[in-house]
Amino acid sequence: MSTMMRAVQVHQYGGPEQLRVEEIPRPESQAGELLVRVHAAGVLPMETAVRGGMFPGVMPKAFPYIPGTAFAGVVEMLGEGVTGYEVGQAICGRSPGGTYAEYTTVLATPPAYTWDGDRQRLTASVIPLAPKPVTLSFDEAATLSGGATTAWTSLFDDGGLAAGQRTLIHGAAGGVGLFAVQFAKWKGAHVTATASTANVDFVRSLGADTVVDYTATLFEQVAQDVDLVLDTIGGDTRLRSMKIVKRGGMLVSVVEAPPAELAAELGIRAINNQTLPTSDHLRQIVAVIDAGQAKPAIRRAFALHEAHRAHALSETGHGRGRIVLHIAD
Repeated sequence: MSTMMRAVQVHQYGGPEQLRVEEIPRPESQAGELLVRVHAAGVLPMETAVRGGMFPGVMPKAFPYIPGTAFAGVVEMLGEGVTGYEVGQAICGRSPGGTYAEYTTVLATPPAYTWDGDRQRLTASVIPLAPKPVTLSFDEAATLSGGATTAWTSLFDDGGLAAGQRTLIHGAAGGVGLFAVQFAKWKGAHVTATASTANVDFVRSLGADTVVDYTATLFEQVAQDVDLVLDTIGGDTRLRSMKIVKRGGMLVSVVEAPPAELAAELGIRAINNQTLPTSDHLRQIVAVIDAGQAKPAIRRAFALHEAHRAHALSETGHGRGRIVLHIAD
């Protein structure tokens, strides 16, 4: 095995042009770690924000850095003391070491965490890891962490969604929304979802009971007295959505904190997605997918050297499914 690898590196904040493929030393698995050959990496919206300098002094810790956290790949080497995994095993999840690369390392047993309100600080220490779904390709499996995991924790851990309840899911064609629609239907909820004209049929195919074309119809005209709203949009959409939640119901936002004063006035709960995903969450998701109850959608796959194009596309906003980097076959 070569001691070098290709990886995308960022040397300074800026536009997508800052993403450059370079030859750098391959990481070594330390005690308790897996060395993973990355076959695919998910491109998450947060990564374009970090590259653009929206979190200076917090993320990244130092330059140069390798972007990316979501991945699917194959275990290449076991660090000292690792049990429960084997060389050649296909896995998926999240790595804090950067995944826009041919190799990454990840702790085989992620540390436990205690929620103290500082999501930014805790993100690097919560590393969901699970066997890759047998029914998915590596590209598809790379969409689960950050997409499926956010949908799952928002609906069930934060939102407490139960069978028979009514839910409204915004941005239902996006990387989080498309999983949220399928998980909510799997749970037995009644799902109303919003999407653009081009994505109405796609969202309906995911199982949504009602799909609102937000370019033509106000969702308030269709959805009323819902038990749970999943907000992936923010802004005015978030505020309008709070007003159609029934008293005692809930809005969970994955983009920005809802105003507590308005929530109190309306008699509802409104929170940010607070539950950080764990390996147990990801394993439950894998089981649901392998049972045929949910499936991912890929907006577009790019090669590693096209990472700048992947970020440029991500920054255009609305789209169907997740963008991925296809790194190895």
